[in-house]
Amino acid sequence: MDYLVNLSTLPVDTQSPERMAKAGVTIRRALPPELRLIVGWVGEQFGQGWASETTVALTRQPPTCFIATRNQELVGFACHEATARGFFGPTGVAEDVRGLGIGRALLFACLNDQKAMGYAYTVIGDVGPSEFYEKTVGAVPIPNSAPGIYAGILKL
Repeated sequence: MDYLVNLSTLPVDTQSPERMAKAGVTIRRALPPELRLIVGWVGEQFGQGWASETTVALTRQPPTCFIATRNQELVGFACHEATARGFFGPTGVAEDVRGLGIGRALLFACLNDQKAMGYAYTVIGDVGPSEFYEKTVGAVPIPNSAPGIYAGILKL
């Protein structure tokens, strides 16, 4: 099922900057010269489907992919405008650093970027952890949204 986020009521993220500083994590927009490194990492960690979507986000100008780094290593990513306009995702964080708030920080980076682009709403396609999105950004389910834009997708 897809979820909808009202960007006009998006809360200010007061937690992430302090949490990321304490964890030694930097959240920033990805740069095109990093495409192969990021796409390779996403493919290894989360599969080729997400790697393909990440490629699209990285080739936009400016890129619509944000990354999390720690000690000069990639530990997370989040994209928007990958498979469809106005959509958030894919996003993922390395298993060994989950629980530090990196996913939250990446989510807010993307949603604030979409808001700055002029979007009033964003769609989170085929939501996995729905409770996280409901609690963090007030996401609500979109009725009759399954199977959504991924219906009939070819599998590798």
